[in-house]
Amino acid sequence: MMKKLFPEKRGREWKTYEHELRAINRLEAQMSALSDDDLRAKTSEFKTALSEGRTINDIRAEAFAVVREAARRVLGLRPYDVQLLGGLIMSDGHIAEMATGEGKTLVAALSGYLFALEEKGVHLITANEYLAQRDYELMSPLYDFLWISTGLNLNQISQTEKLAAYQADLTYGTGTAFGFDYLRDHLTRDQKHQVQRPYHVAMIDEIDSVLIDEAKTPMLIAGKMEAHANLHKLGALVMRTFQKDTDYELDPETKAVHFTDQGIHKIERAFDIENLFDLEHQTLYHYMMQAVRARVLFHRDQDYVVEEQQIKLIDTFTGRLMEGRTLSDGLHQALEAKEGLAITEENKPQASITVQNFFRMYPRLAGMTGTAKTEEAEFQSVYGMNVWPVPTNEPVIREDHPDQVYVTQTDKYRAIVREVETVHASGQPILIGTSSILQSEYLSNLLQEAGITHELLNAKSVEQEARLISLAGQVRQVTIATNMAGRGTDIVLGEGAAARGGLHVIGTERHESRRIDNQLKGRAGRQGDPGSSRFLISLEDEIVERFGQTERDRKWKHPKTNEEGLILHKQIDPFMDTVQKISEGSQANIRASILKLDDVIHDQRTVVYRLRNQILQSEDPIGILAPMVLDYVHELAQTHCPEAEASEEWDVKKLKKDLKHAVPGIDSQLARGNYEDQEEVLSDLHALVERYQGQIQKWKGRPAVQHKVAQGALSVLDRHWIRHLDRMNRLKEGVGIRQYQQEDPVRLYQEDGFELFTQTFAAMRQEMVLWMAEVLEPLEKSKEEFPHV
Repeated sequence: MMKKLFPEKRGREWKTYEHELRAINRLEAQMSALSDDDLRAKTSEFKTALSEGRTINDIRAEAFAVVREAARRVLGLRPYDVQLLGGLIMSDGHIAEMATGEGKTLVAALSGYLFALEEKGVHLITANEYLAQRDYELMSPLYDFLWISTGLNLNQISQTEKLAAYQADLTYGTGTAFGFDYLRDHLTRDQKHQVQRPYHVAMIDEIDSVLIDEAKTPMLIAGKMEAHANLHKLGALVMRTFQKDTDYELDPETKAVHFTDQGIHKIERAFDIENLFDLEHQTLYHYMMQAVRARVLFHRDQDYVVEEQQIKLIDTFTGRLMEGRTLSDGLHQALEAKEGLAITEENKPQASITVQNFFRMYPRLAGMTGTAKTEEAEFQSVYGMNVWPVPTNEPVIREDHPDQVYVTQTDKYRAIVREVETVHASGQPILIGTSSILQSEYLSNLLQEAGITHELLNAKSVEQEARLISLAGQVRQVTIATNMAGRGTDIVLGEGAAARGGLHVIGTERHESRRIDNQLKGRAGRQGDPGSSRFLISLEDEIVERFGQTERDRKWKHPKTNEEGLILHKQIDPFMDTVQKISEGSQANIRASILKLDDVIHDQRTVVYRLRNQILQSEDPIGILAPMVLDYVHELAQTHCPEAEASEEWDVKKLKKDLKHAVPGIDSQLARGNYEDQEEVLSDLHALVERYQGQIQKWKGRPAVQHKVAQGALSVLDRHWIRHLDRMNRLKEGVGIRQYQQEDPVRLYQEDGFELFTQTFAAMRQEMVLWMAEVLEPLEKSKEEFPHV
């Protein structure tokens, strides 16, 4: 078994795992001899050991042995050695790559129990809420037996339920549930409404789905704000004159639109400005970009319809209207302007964070999936995680047939029907993986015409998906599903299915990553079951259209085929491999670009959220704001008494007027009118601020006053931060075009973003200082403790 588990050329870490696995197995007899009470009492022993300075690595072997015995008693499941190995890998902060059907849910319980012993909270992330609830219900009896509390964090539960879920030792939920709770915690004005505690460990099931597939879409909370209706209408008018490849260019790979130099000059002439990319023109550039996107990327009666004088979006996969859904950041309003409709309010971001930067806030990450090795470089560079392939418990005997590549999609779909007819005749169960619901429906119609009874997973709930996927291994069963449908659910072979060859998987196209193809193949051949797979693809598939069109048109216009359109040339497989690698590289570049840009704002977000939490959670917000007074009066001195000007030209009168609002009641100390240099001004200002800070000490013990100061400060902070997010978004839109300036666009974004943040933070600080003075001044007057000038 050890030879099977561990490679012959193994490094120190593999040897450590081998040694530890032997230690766990040696403890099995000892654990099985314990009573239930003595076994669960081990949890208290472990916690005591950790509190006395031992580490989780010191107790890991014994802890795993405890979980193995508890799982046997409570769940009737004894973890295999491969599952123990997966748990060891995860507890070291790596990714365990384990095939479908290897029992990853139980693997998570091993490392989950170990991390939970530190009593700082463990978040177990799943790909969807159905899996979170299923795993929570399945594993809770085991954790309960071991005196480890569990919680379930769903999107729709109440604030009280969320708070309870986060207080548990181990909390199940989706990545978006945890991410949006983080954003909401930093929008609330009441500390009692914050549900999360400091992050400790995140363990991620289907980690490639959560950290790779979902990484292109940031988590965002938006609010309604008034739109610039005239700018939207002007943008629509200007864009009607724009021509493709003359005024704008469309990238088929990324579906991104960029203005050409001529297009930029047209906009500058139309609005009589010199440089569209100046910071002062960010808003104009944003509205022009949304106008061209509305014109080029969205087509009436395909992407949206106009009903009752409203834009209604169409789900391109289902063809159904998405009632109540709108596009954010002004794009929906650009569509309204394009169609001549009334302009509605915009959805503006109030808080956002990328998947990458959210999960990088956890001190420790671990994960598991069936397919991660192809993305190992990205896991290493972004998250500092390595991928460790874990051998299967039983040998994989699935037969993966070579791809069949056809010239046209029509030929391909005919071949798929023939393949289904041939395999179905033997009674072998079939799973057909598709990339979209639209494709699923098309194939369903073809199979109906062929008289083949089948199950179609189409627009059903996740629970129904999981149920139907679990039945896909029955004899003579044919199932069509999108590739992600029911992910995390095993397909168990029905009676007689193994004798007929097991599950046969049919792929209908190469996907943007080999990883997704491997996920589909991995549906068959679980735990030593027989099975087979074949991909039937064409030169008209989307991946070729987007990433291999030029090469296809150059080399594969008239390939040698048989009478059914199957390409016979041996170089077709390397061509398809190359196209898929180009796609993988393109997707990785998009994710990397998103992360680079968000890194800039993430540093700013960290600063703002830290200050926000200090104000919200402190019993003395006045004490937090008081030091800002000195910074503000320094800025006033720089403004009204600049070193570059002669002292006779300084506007001391204006300085005193502004001081009156920031340091009420004590500006008489600047009575002397003649200052020789700025140092004298600053010396007087320091004395004023020290006196003011001393006087306001009395209000620190007044909760009502503190609360009023805090609420106003939070209001100021949130208002400026939301405005800053909008300005940064405008700035980001100009990044792509600025590469033509022969400079690094990301560096330019960093520099301009830093300048914007400096302005925003100074404005934030100034308004907070003025707000505190506004609250305290009438209180000071009523006490007559300051002589008022």
